[in-house]
Amino acid sequence: MKFENSLRPSDEQLKSFFARAGTEQDGPVVMVNLLKFRERAAYPDGRDEHLSGQEAYMRYGIEVAKLVSKLGGRMVFGGTVDGLMLGECEELWDHVALVEYPSRAAFMEMIMSPDYHAIEVHREAGLAGQLNIGVRPA
Repeated sequence: MKFENSLRPSDEQLKSFFARAGTEQDGPVVMVNLLKFRERAAYPDGRDEHLSGQEAYMRYGIEVAKLVSKLGGRMVFGGTVDGLMLGECEELWDHVALVEYPSRAAFMEMIMSPDYHAIEVHREAGLAGQLNIGVRPA
């Protein structure tokens, strides 16, 4: 199994993921976020170089939690990865976060909003990359 951390989805990934947004097949979705932090924050303007990547990302996390809540979603879980029990990978992620949205349409609304774009700088300054997996309730 191959995996690749990224900071942004491709156009094809966005189109495929949001294909059901706003349709009858849309519904609650939990986003599983596997996060890999930069050692040091990397803001485009060079600010806050003293911060760790995790500290920069947590600035984003605090603000995105407010946006998620306004849409009727919730932060389900967040935790530090502390080991691998099964399988193999060269390097583990640093943190796992589970975020529930009422629908893919709501998630899309959030990531397209000016409020979200205003905080993205902290996400990108803090993350080396991530996997973002959408899960529908069974």
